[in-house]
Amino acid sequence: MHKMILAAVAAATLVPTFATAQSYGEVRRDQREIRESRRDLDRARRYGNRGDVREARQELREDRREAREDWRDYRRTHGNVYRRPAYVGPRGYRYRPVSVGYRFAPNYYGRQYWINDYQTYRLSRPAYGYQRWVRYGRDVVLVDTRNGRVAQVNNGFFY
Repeated sequence: MHKMILAAVAAATLVPTFATAQSYGEVRRDQREIRESRRDLDRARRYGNRGDVREARQELREDRREAREDWRDYRRTHGNVYRRPAYVGPRGYRYRPVSVGYRFAPNYYGRQYWINDYQTYRLSRPAYGYQRWVRYGRDVVLVDTRNGRVAQVNNGFFY
């Protein structure tokens, strides 16, 4: 794995490239690399020594950082996708920052707030049937529609 990374760094320094937006296939590859790094870390914790664990943690951190940077590049180059009309919440709406575990009232995650094209925004696929990505002010929240609990929050998502 390290040889492949070093070869990529060498190729990047030798050949000038332009910053381009990330394709959906590249996003999937980044996610796959993160999953593999997590598995490597689990294996290192089970069977390795401290050095192996430290190295696996570092690799997972680097993979996550790279995926975040790629998403930021995509967001920067596709700014119009993240500019939406003003959010109009349900009656009595007042924005309050939320975190994982917060429980929304049902009128906050109704159909008019759903984000059905999650792939356009490079959001992960919600669990089949009972989870939905929901717009909440400038944030995007993954909500369990059975009980209104928040599973994931992306703050400041829309401009």
